[in-house]
Amino acid sequence: MPVNRNETYISVDVETAGPNPANYSLLSIGACTVFEPIETFYVELQPIHATVVPEALQVSGLSMDELQRHGVPPEQAMGQFAEWVKQVAPKDSKTVFVAFNAPFDWMFVNDYFHRFVGHNPFGYSALDMKALFMGLRGVAWSETGFENATKHFKISHPLTHNALQDARDQAELFRKMLKDKEGE
Repeated sequence: MPVNRNETYISVDVETAGPNPANYSLLSIGACTVFEPIETFYVELQPIHATVVPEALQVSGLSMDELQRHGVPPEQAMGQFAEWVKQVAPKDSKTVFVAFNAPFDWMFVNDYFHRFVGHNPFGYSALDMKALFMGLRGVAWSETGFENATKHFKISHPLTHNALQDARDQAELFRKMLKDKEGE
């Protein structure tokens, strides 16, 4: 699978307080460039909703009270993220949002960018690694979980639910997916 050098692939992972941005807060964003030089971004945000799914907080280990006190206000956090994307992507480059289960992460990031910055620096470019794995390996959707994909590519990183670490692990998996496709 050839990679267009006029595209900057950025692996993104988020942790949230629940399943949708209309009712639940985006709590942390981790991102890294997929290819060298690897640049990283991480921020924890102040919640904008009080509602939570307790399991979401248990998984991430984040605290709504701590984030309310020490998190970055969403306007500032999303502005920092937009500026970081601009800095790591060459001016003539198209940025591509890459995530494992991109619809979930994209939904929050896109909503917050439009709500707090007024635009999304990724435009409409989101690549879902689960769908890519399904197409590359010819497997059913039910076989596209992170555990199955990392096992196939001999990666031994379990999800940590730290958004930055998970973004890094996703980037490694994405590079292996691209390399696998090139080897066909």
